[in-house]
Amino acid sequence: MTENEQLLARVAAKARDTRSYGWASLPAPVAADTLSRAEATLGFSLPPLLADLYLRIGDGGFGPEYGLLPLLDSSPAGEPAAVPQYLANRESGRKDPDWPWPEGVLPISHWGCAMYACVDCRSPEATVLLFEPNPGDPDHAWFVDTPTLADWLRSWVEGTGWWDEMADDFQMTPWPDFRIRTTPTEPG
Repeated sequence: MTENEQLLARVAAKARDTRSYGWASLPAPVAADTLSRAEATLGFSLPPLLADLYLRIGDGGFGPEYGLLPLLDSSPAGEPAAVPQYLANRESGRKDPDWPWPEGVLPISHWGCAMYACVDCRSPEATVLLFEPNPGDPDHAWFVDTPTLADWLRSWVEGTGWWDEMADDFQMTPWPDFRIRTTPTEPG
């Protein structure tokens, strides 16, 4: 069994035994054609581990705090689904260029107060980012939550994530690629 297979088994076991806020039960996994529709709508593929979460464990409802967002349809708690939220964030960024949303950064979990855990689908490691807009400055709203999606999931399973152990002096590393990933390129 590969390391990812072992991690998926641990996540599945915890997902069966815990409920995120607003979820009465663990939803069924998505069908392969639902994943294909989501990726076609997004214009990019989900990292393999993220795709496996949706295909093999459930369509949201598990994970830290409010849990993984459903892929295409809103949750029972009224949380937006990941794909429509991404599209809305991209559109909002086009309308308000002071608050651009990076291409390929999919919100996967809502923390409340407009904060989201997001996966950088363009990074080979599927880096998990934290979007925290409340200070009011887009250049100081993006942080590296966890270097890889696998590490983020391990933290949830083991109860060692920053959300479980936040110390008074806890600080996240700013995401250095925010402006690089949101600056429009000049036509050639």
